[in-house]
Amino acid sequence: MSQATDRLAAIAARRAAGERCGIASICSAHPLVIEAALRHGKARETDVLIEATCNQVNHEGGYTGMTPADFRRFVETIAGEVGFSLDRLVLGGDHLGPNPWKHLPAPEAMAKASRMVDAYAEAGFTKIHLDASMGCAGEGAAPPDATIAARAAELAEVAEAAAGRTGGSRPVYVIGTEVPVPGGALEAMDHLAVTTPEAARETVRIHRDAFSQRGLDRAFSRTLGVVVQPGVEFGNAEVITYQPDRAQALAGTLRDLPQFVFEAHSTDYQPASALTALVDDGFAILKVGPWLTFALREALYGLSHIADILAPDPAREGLPAAMERVMLAAPGNWKNYYHGSEAEQRIGRHFSYSDRIRYYWPAPAAQHATDALMQALGDRDIPLPLISQHLGRLDGAVANGSVAPKAGALLIASVAKVLDIYASATS
Repeated sequence: MSQATDRLAAIAARRAAGERCGIASICSAHPLVIEAALRHGKARETDVLIEATCNQVNHEGGYTGMTPADFRRFVETIAGEVGFSLDRLVLGGDHLGPNPWKHLPAPEAMAKASRMVDAYAEAGFTKIHLDASMGCAGEGAAPPDATIAARAAELAEVAEAAAGRTGGSRPVYVIGTEVPVPGGALEAMDHLAVTTPEAARETVRIHRDAFSQRGLDRAFSRTLGVVVQPGVEFGNAEVITYQPDRAQALAGTLRDLPQFVFEAHSTDYQPASALTALVDDGFAILKVGPWLTFALREALYGLSHIADILAPDPAREGLPAAMERVMLAAPGNWKNYYHGSEAEQRIGRHFSYSDRIRYYWPAPAAQHATDALMQALGDRDIPLPLISQHLGRLDGAVANGSVAPKAGALLIASVAKVLDIYASATS
């Protein structure tokens, strides 16, 4: 393991010893988000945990076109460019299970999930979230809890074999599935329920038994986290904020589960005080993804308006218009999430907290439009009044000299401003 993975593996013991500790899990494959996270970690001399999801990165390429080995090279290349030490890097796989192939019968879906987990472990990913909670063809929404745990143990056995075969580090595991499926919530948000203490304990028990039945007791001893629902979520235009009193009983179960901390998904857009309270209550791993690309999109759109003023060119398409064209041409990643009138759907496509636009930045037309914008602004200094007008969250940092008034620096700073909130909450 890297030194960072060692520190992550010990997070529950550190917390039990009285150390206040937590870490943000960066769930994004956007190169500027990755760069911002690594620059942020380097400046603060802190570990950085970056995770890829099963839909995003898998042995078949996922929607990014990257295998786990590709993703590792991608992140490590950026780390080299910014001078970030790999001893402070942890790579994780999120929701690893049959979800990308749930339209297939369970044996076929699990065979593909096994090949995916093998690829992750072979590539040296050392934090693995095992998630077999989704039903496959003919099974309904979800199989029985015992089946979920048995499938998770089956995938853990694959990861252990891959690590043994390659001589790599044995992974640490996260279990539990009380979160929306990868890609975001589709259901209404008016019935969000906090995981019960009984459900959390049962999740641990059935997974321990399933691992033991396969002779994986040592692997289970490296299980460090349980994914639960602490009562946080976000939708297109609303955020459900953490309320510690609602999760008091759940947080108390960690006294009976000293091996574990909780992992909280969908913590995006939470106030700083809520994130701090989550860590205080044992939700030591805070997943964040859409908030980071949302902040990046805000900065890109602001720069597009600035470019129209500083470098007007009728032949250059504005970035919002270009992205609208890209999303309308391929509606598969947003049409099931944004409803209402055409105007309401358009607002959702560009400004929703769920940030479905993040799936479109790798498209060639989107990359072309972004490159044209950055070339138009070049390395010029952007006047502070324009930053105040179109990138208001950053004008203070530019005014005090901590951020250069240049397009590239402003993009990184917009993402880093969100990372600052997580750094404060987890320190």
